[in-house]
Amino acid sequence: MDSIQQSDGRTELKGLFPDELESFVGTLGLETYRARQISAWIYNRGVTEFDEMTNLSKQLRLTLSESASILDLDIVQEQGAGGDTVKYLFGLRDGSRIESVLMREGKRRTLCISSQVGCPLDCHFCATGRMGLIRNLSAAEILDQLIKVRRSLLGQGEDLTNVVLMGMGEPLLNFEAVMRAIRLMNLDYGPAVGIRRITLSTVGQVPGILKLSREGLKVGLAVSLNATTDEQRSQIMPINKKWPISELLDAVRAYHKKINRRVTFEYVLLHGFNDSIEDARRLVGLVRDISCKINLIPWNPIPDAPYESPSQSAINAFLQVLTDGFLTATVRYSKGTDISAGCGQLFQEMSAT
Repeated sequence: MDSIQQSDGRTELKGLFPDELESFVGTLGLETYRARQISAWIYNRGVTEFDEMTNLSKQLRLTLSESASILDLDIVQEQGAGGDTVKYLFGLRDGSRIESVLMREGKRRTLCISSQVGCPLDCHFCATGRMGLIRNLSAAEILDQLIKVRRSLLGQGEDLTNVVLMGMGEPLLNFEAVMRAIRLMNLDYGPAVGIRRITLSTVGQVPGILKLSREGLKVGLAVSLNATTDEQRSQIMPINKKWPISELLDAVRAYHKKINRRVTFEYVLLHGFNDSIEDARRLVGLVRDISCKINLIPWNPIPDAPYESPSQSAINAFLQVLTDGFLTATVRYSKGTDISAGCGQLFQEMSAT
């Protein structure tokens, strides 16, 4: 149970499953059907005050306000409002900050959300890794990013269509909270995001991939590969020293066998490091037996990093090798780089305000 007892003794309701809410309302002597009403208010309509729950009696709302609370993340800053890419800076109760990114493309409205404050994995091309790990997010904090942005979109006559856990942090290192948040996103009287419209991104945490396959959730899996030899990958992704490419790909094969969904490999292109024709050929050989697609991502600059984005001709040549090898591959040009909202650019200098 993900309930959190606040310093004032109240129970945090956001993050609870409906059956857990039933248990809670039972302790107050209330009918169990009230749990579904409360869940709908919290997860679908995004309310944070019991007074807004107008189908509950005034006395019941008072009782709830005395014994429970509803997490309400603070939107500290919103950059790019109204545009194709919007970055949200959220303030947490302890003063920490996280970022989420909304991407509009055609009819798709995709929200990229965070699972940790910072990240412990120190991928050398990623700004978030420079923060180190400050702490895991609770399921409520993961979910509330979606709830807040969705409520804003609904006010504009839009709605979210897709969710990607590709923001700050490694989702598989905060496994229980992430799984709880995903299941709550999928509630039919909550946000109701289809499970196949949710994608989880990992840098290659092998035990987590295997554990995820046992969960049976048909979420999309995106794996940040970024190199074609262990020597190369270990230089930019320290996790490769623990779980090399062969072990990672075996875990991906096991995931696909169990879940039966095509896997995405993310490949950040770094000029002069992993963008050669030989790299492309090795990549074809590594993944040709896996049902997958490749997202090539030209590196998004971060301060004081010793990398460059490849030329357009190098990107095109790399892509041509993949397609000639009968792989499904696309180039993903990150939007929002002008507001540091591109892939690998999320960063917060301080954890206090």
